[in-house]
Amino acid sequence: MNSFFAYLRLMRAGWVMAREGVIASLPADGLQGPALAAHRLATALARRKSQQADRAERLARAVERLGPSYVKLGQFLATRPDVVGRSLARDLSLLQDRMDTFSMDAARARIVESVGRPVEELYSTFDAPIAAASIAQVHPAEVSDDAGTRKVAVKVVRPGIRKRFYRDLDSFYLVAHMAERLSPASRRLRPVDVARTLEQTTKIEMDFRLEAAALSELAENTRDDPGFRVPAVDWERTGRDIVTMEWIDGIKIADLEALKAAGHDLDHLAEILIQSFLRHTLRDGFFHADMHQGNLFVDASGTIVAVDMGIVGRLGKKERRFLAEILYGFIRRDYRRVAEVHFEAGYVPAHHDVASFAQAIRAIGEPIHGQSAETISMAKLLTLLFEVTELFDMQTRPELIMLQKTMVVVEGVARLLNPHFNMWKASEPVVGDWIARNLGPARVVTDIKDGLGAAVRLAEQAPVLAVRAERLSQELDEMAREGLRFDPGTAEAIGKAEARHSRSGRIALWVIALTAIYIAFQL
Repeated sequence: MNSFFAYLRLMRAGWVMAREGVIASLPADGLQGPALAAHRLATALARRKSQQADRAERLARAVERLGPSYVKLGQFLATRPDVVGRSLARDLSLLQDRMDTFSMDAARARIVESVGRPVEELYSTFDAPIAAASIAQVHPAEVSDDAGTRKVAVKVVRPGIRKRFYRDLDSFYLVAHMAERLSPASRRLRPVDVARTLEQTTKIEMDFRLEAAALSELAENTRDDPGFRVPAVDWERTGRDIVTMEWIDGIKIADLEALKAAGHDLDHLAEILIQSFLRHTLRDGFFHADMHQGNLFVDASGTIVAVDMGIVGRLGKKERRFLAEILYGFIRRDYRRVAEVHFEAGYVPAHHDVASFAQAIRAIGEPIHGQSAETISMAKLLTLLFEVTELFDMQTRPELIMLQKTMVVVEGVARLLNPHFNMWKASEPVVGDWIARNLGPARVVTDIKDGLGAAVRLAEQAPVLAVRAERLSQELDEMAREGLRFDPGTAEAIGKAEARHSRSGRIALWVIALTAIYIAFQL
């Protein structure tokens, strides 16, 4: 029955997309047969008003009608140009996550339910919301304790958002499965895995305890870093549905005139921003993955304060070494080494030729060296690199895509502060220091230390592994004597799966028939 309702919700989403002209705005090049017919039908169904708007405006209208879940879907797909294409990703990135506020009574109910204490006991004042997005809204408040009175920001989850998101998620999975079945070319992009990643990231974003933990972790990592910090968390007033944090009095980093009037050095701010992001990425392997200009403030001391850490990114040691060696290889014009790094990391299948791949990398690197450093975009370099790797069957790496997307945004903010900003010069101290520590002689010491640690852990697990090996040997011996058998539970599960498959087919036929009737009625 869930599949039936998922089909109905998908029909509604398709109808809204068609009426708002979103489908008509998509290119029809290469479409044939039913796909081309569907595109033409959607174009005919588009409102006249929508035909005069550009695609970004059409997307905004459609998403507004479809609700918060589709806002999150659009924002997520904006980080995956490998899936939707660079042009559509750019349009999706313009979606504004602004929703109507919900009532003070609902906000108070969420707080009591989450923390278990009355609002009056938690806050000396609790004011009306000043901003609302798809998942939450923010209230200014004050806390009075032995240390005095301090202003705080209280982020409260939107009522019913989890139920609505999980309901719409069924439709997203349905589309992903259909894409994998009907389009073999889409399987390389792993649409079901994309839907699974959306589910996981949004689950995390809707649990404010995890956002508070991310703020706390980044605060510890950056405690001694110059010019960058995040708000302090009030853990006593934080739960699954609310997070209370330090109120930030500062100037939005996009307000250049106000920054200049306050006496801040814009060139220095751009340098601090880039160096902080690279430091978090390379040194810590943990970075704020939503560092757009709306989430960055500059306080009176000239320190950049980053807020809203619902989305974060992590890179393991392998990915950090990969990134550093890629950047270092391009700087030194060692394209063979850049190619080898891809193979060593397992990102490019071994059946490809390293020399041919190095030739493709050279096609990216050589034009760059003819330009002045201030015109070379590090983010564009990574974008071109990922485009080339597609030719060599490099599988989608979500963590690297998120890194690239964040780098595009951070670099854009830095260029906003200083249009002639030299990314490479600003990055050199951080990247050079990390390379010296991790890719030189120090790397050997670190690898030996990590290897010894792994050996010790393996020795500790040896008794457990021996018991498992003995059990597996006994089971294999029994299988050899008596053959492979299904227990009744397995047979029953297979029967139920087959029944579901048949039922889904029948439901699909009914949905198609209902869709045809609905469209005919509308026409």
